[in-house]
Amino acid sequence: MPKYRRFSDASMSEKMLDTMFLITIGIGYFFALANLYYTHQGRDGKPGLSMDDVIDAYYGSHNQTRLGAAINGPMEPNLPNEAAKRTILDWIQHGATKKEWEEKVKPIMDNNCIVCHSAQSGLPIPHFTKYENVVALTKTDTGATIPTLVRVSHIHLFGIAFILFFVGRIFILCEIPVLLKRTVMVVPFVFLLMDISSWYVTKIIPGFAYVVVTAGGLLGVSLGFQILVSLWQMWFYRPKSVPTEL
Repeated sequence: MPKYRRFSDASMSEKMLDTMFLITIGIGYFFALANLYYTHQGRDGKPGLSMDDVIDAYYGSHNQTRLGAAINGPMEPNLPNEAAKRTILDWIQHGATKKEWEEKVKPIMDNNCIVCHSAQSGLPIPHFTKYENVVALTKTDTGATIPTLVRVSHIHLFGIAFILFFVGRIFILCEIPVLLKRTVMVVPFVFLLMDISSWYVTKIIPGFAYVVVTAGGLLGVSLGFQILVSLWQMWFYRPKSVPTEL
């Protein structure tokens, strides 16, 4: 029977490299979760992240405008105080007139929003330098647009697939039951595809937001399992037999 490589065959340099990579990926994943939280929390007008926030992100809040959803959610920390937030929300509710925008809303946006929401920033987000651009966001919020989903999808598929591949290549060196190993290596890719495809379904069927959350959570669990088991076997596990199969 052929002998396959395991962590017991790896040099100290290889173990150190693999360890730093896995630790960095783990920390990066926690920051990704924090980014998701701060991006979507509060969209429903309530503090914290809820299923309604996820539904609003993809399906939209059909009783709330895009600008209102942003002000109540991820953009709220950029405003100086509750009064500024209330001024913008009242302007939307009063019909979003140009006169009130120039007198009350534009000064707030010039001081707090223009740094990012302008052509000079180079960011792919709405520009707040002109009334016409801002008033377009006072229409009913219909959630993420298809072009936005396509852009984010290709970034996630390319980036996360590479992460799963390299973590999986390290995880192969573990000594655990072969069927379990193969399952744990494959399911993160399945959950990734489920997660991204469910974004588009949630755009039509809001209840599919539960699939978004479930698939994303299971992806994180399977990735965390690979990282933790790899680190444990790399430094603490002592092989009991000669491995014969990957």
